[in-house]
Amino acid sequence: MKEQSTTKSFAILSAAGMIVKILSLLYIPFLKGIITDEGYGVYGAAYSVYVFIYVITNSGIPVAISKLISELTAVKNYRDAVKSFKISRFILLIIGTFMTILMLLFARPLSKAVHYDKAYLSILALSPAILFTSIASAYRGYFQGWGNMVPTAVSQVIEQIVNTIFTLVFAALLMRYGIEAGCAGGTIGTSLGAFASASYLIIFYERHKKIKVPKGYNEMEIRRYTTKQILRKIANYGIPITICVGMTYAGNLIDVGNTKARLMAGGIQEAYASTLYGYLVKYQQLLNVPIAIITSLAVTILPAISSAAALRDREQVRDKIKYAFRLCFLIAIPSAFGLAVLSEPIFSMLKFGKGSFLMRYGSIVLVLMSIMQIQTTILQSIGKLYTATIYSVIGIACKILANYVLIAMPNINILGAVYGSIIGYTIPIILNNRMLKKSLNIKFNLLNAGLKPALSSIFMSFVVYIIYSSINLLSGITGATYLINALATVTSIIFGLYSYLFCLILTSGVTKEDFKYLPSKFMRMIPKFMLERIR
Repeated sequence: MKEQSTTKSFAILSAAGMIVKILSLLYIPFLKGIITDEGYGVYGAAYSVYVFIYVITNSGIPVAISKLISELTAVKNYRDAVKSFKISRFILLIIGTFMTILMLLFARPLSKAVHYDKAYLSILALSPAILFTSIASAYRGYFQGWGNMVPTAVSQVIEQIVNTIFTLVFAALLMRYGIEAGCAGGTIGTSLGAFASASYLIIFYERHKKIKVPKGYNEMEIRRYTTKQILRKIANYGIPITICVGMTYAGNLIDVGNTKARLMAGGIQEAYASTLYGYLVKYQQLLNVPIAIITSLAVTILPAISSAAALRDREQVRDKIKYAFRLCFLIAIPSAFGLAVLSEPIFSMLKFGKGSFLMRYGSIVLVLMSIMQIQTTILQSIGKLYTATIYSVIGIACKILANYVLIAMPNINILGAVYGSIIGYTIPIILNNRMLKKSLNIKFNLLNAGLKPALSSIFMSFVVYIIYSSINLLSGITGATYLINALATVTSIIFGLYSYLFCLILTSGVTKEDFKYLPSKFMRMIPKFMLERIR
C-alpha cells in the first residue's frame, strides 16, 4: 500500500472531484429538458431525502476508519489498522442494509414529510444506492487512512460516468409514464453508479491489500487493541461526526419542505414554488463544483493532522492547519467572485434556465461553507468531535429560523434560503475560530489570511467583466447568441485565472513553495514573466 504526500493526495482528489462535479453539471440541462422545471424540483426533493439518509449511514464510520488507520499506522500498529477496517466494513454493511430496507418501507411517508408526494417513486429508486455507497465508503475510508487517494478518485469518476449515462437514459424512457416515473428514472443512475464504484473498490482492494512493513517490525513492542477497544474507538470517532454531518443535512431536509411551505405562505402557487425550489437546487449544485476541491482538501488533511496529533507533533499540526486554510482561501475566494460576476453567462452556457440571481447574491456562501468545512475537519482531527457537532447544530438552528422568517416575505422569497445559509454558516465559523485558537494556541487571523486572495479576486473580476463584455458584443452582430456567450464565458474564465495568479504573485500571495508539487505540464502553461516574479 503506497502512501502519498498531502499535496499530491489533495491534487488527485481535487482533479477527480472537479471531473465529477463538471459531469454532474453537464447533464442537468438535458435532465431538466426531459423532466421539466417542475420535475426537477421533485427530483431535487427526492435527492435531499437520499442525501440525508446517505450521510446518516456513511459520514461517521468512514471518517473514523480514516482517522483510526492514520493514527495506528503512525505508531506502526499495522495489524490493528487492518483489523479496524474489517470491523468497520462489517458494521457499514449491516447499517447500509438496514437503512436501505428502511428507505424502501418509508418512501411514502418521507415524500409526504417534505411536501413532495410525487417524489415517492424517486425515493424508492434511490434506496439501493445506500447499501452500495456504504460498502464503497468503507473502502474509501481505508485507502484515505493510508494516504492513498487514487482508488477514491477513480471510483468517484466511475460512479459519476455511470450515473450520468443511466440517469438520462432511464429518465427519457420513463417520462412517457408521467413526471413521477420520469423523476424516478432520473434517480436509477445513482444506484447503478454506486454499484459500479463499490465493485471497483473491492477489486482494487483485493489486488493491493498486502502491506509492506519496515524491517524489524516483528521485534517492535506495539500496544495491541482488543476488538472491544477498537469498537469503542470507532464509536467515539464515528458517532459525533455522524451527528454533526447528520444535523447539517437534517437542516437541509427540513429546508426542502420548509422552503416550499414558506413560499406558499408568502402567496406563491404550489407549481411555481416547486420551480423556485428547483432554482435553489441548481444554485447548490453549481456551488458544489468548487466545494469539491475544498472537500478533497478536508479529506486529505484529516488523516495528516490525526497522524501528527498521534505523534504529539504540535509544530506539524500547526503547519498543516495553516496550509489548509491558505489553500482554502486561495481556491474559495476567487471561485465566489467568478461565480458572482459570471452567474448569468454560466447559467446560460449550461442551459440551466432561470435562477442565476441566486448565484449573483449567494456566491459568498461558497467561502463560508469552505471555511466551516476546514474548521470542522481540524476540530475532528484534534479530538474536538462533540464541540464541532454542537457548533454545527447552533448554526443549523439559526439557518432554519432565518429561512422560516425570510422565505415567506414576498419581496425576498427564495433568496431567503440564501440569506439563511449566510447566517447559518457565519455563527459556527466565529465559534470554531475561537475554539481553534484556544485549543492549539495558533495565531491565525482569518481576515488577514483572506486579504491577498480577495484583492486578487477583485482585480480578476474587473478583467473577467471587461473580457466577457467585449466578446459578447459580437452576439449583436453575428446573431449566434449561445455560441458567442459560451466563447465569451470560457475565454473570460481563462483570462480571469491568469489575472488572478498574476495579482497573487505581485502581492506575494503565493510563493515558490506553493508551486513545488505542481505537475511540469501545468508549470509550462504559466508565462515565464510570471514565474520570474515568484519569490
